[in-house]
Amino acid sequence: MMSKSQAAWLCSWLLFCSGFACGEVLKVDNTDELRRQLGRLKPGVTLSLAPGNYGNGFWIKNVKGTKDRPILITGADKQNPPVFSGGKEALHFVNCHFITLQNVHVSGCSANGINADDGGSYDSPSTGMRFENVRIENIGPSGNRDGLKLSGLVQFVVKGCSISGWGGSAVDMVGCRDGIIDQCQFRGKQGYSQQSGIQAKGGSERVTIMRSFFKDAGLRAVNLGGSTGLKFFRPKAKGYEAKEIKVQGNYFVGSMSPVAFVTSIKCEVRMNTMVYPQKWVVRILQEQPTDTFQPCQQGVFEANLVVYDKRVQTFVNVGPNTKPETFDFHKNAWFCSDGDRRPSLPVKETEGVYQVDPMLEQTPTFKSKVKSRDRRLSGIGACAFKKSE
Repeated sequence: MMSKSQAAWLCSWLLFCSGFACGEVLKVDNTDELRRQLGRLKPGVTLSLAPGNYGNGFWIKNVKGTKDRPILITGADKQNPPVFSGGKEALHFVNCHFITLQNVHVSGCSANGINADDGGSYDSPSTGMRFENVRIENIGPSGNRDGLKLSGLVQFVVKGCSISGWGGSAVDMVGCRDGIIDQCQFRGKQGYSQQSGIQAKGGSERVTIMRSFFKDAGLRAVNLGGSTGLKFFRPKAKGYEAKEIKVQGNYFVGSMSPVAFVTSIKCEVRMNTMVYPQKWVVRILQEQPTDTFQPCQQGVFEANLVVYDKRVQTFVNVGPNTKPETFDFHKNAWFCSDGDRRPSLPVKETEGVYQVDPMLEQTPTFKSKVKSRDRRLSGIGACAFKKSE
């Protein structure tokens, strides 16, 4: 669950987001007009984009809203959003604060779809950025090419976004803190390398990833950590790639592994549903040297529903120089659909549930609903997380 401070902060976002329409509204309907109006952005302003194709390469630098008067950049018609396509990047926010981007469509960029960073000023992160109902597709198609690249952001929100087809990560976070990724969809596509779905690395802390859907979303659907060059850590390397990242209430279908703990500390994976991983359920890895970084340790894997078949031969892939004995596996439900193989884990699980068929039913949103009424599955899986809100 979210901490009290995260919950209070999210509530504050919801309260002030309703005030966008109170300020000046700038309306644009073509590329040249958009470039001109970007120079007029100030606290409380709404920039409303008519449907159409606006091209690419928009560089938005040092634009600052405030917590009480954020800036809104939005498609005027949610059902027919403005399109940003082609080029290296669609939009790049540099050292911006309290800007919300919503109701836009990004497609076909060769580097990143949308990029937001702190401008290289690691001690003064970009604060209060929000991305909502943004559709990003066909980025890359290979190499370190991300759908949404976030570097040095704090108190940020990614909500209701859809990303499909990318090279590196759908969402790549470097040194990001106190953020929420909520109710998003990540779908892999053939022809794209898709290394990971969501990646939190480079000193990222206290990020919650919840209520989202992952379908074949890379080799590691969620990568808790990574292998970041020391000069890119924000504000500086503290001995871990990721710390206190929460993954909860999500649906995973496919992927080589739904989740990987990588040079991370105290990350938690709770109340998720994982269906047919292609090779492993969990990975515990160390991708930084232990003379500079602490070994990967103290992860939690709790109340998850895992449905698997013969493709999973090793349930938890444990790499060298890690501390798997510090991990906690508790009250997970494991169902083998083509036999009766119990999971082999690096530590003894407490209150594990085995071979209770959840009777998953596919829903129109491609999520899996548990039809089983077996009480042993109570409080387990993504559906349980929904009910607990």
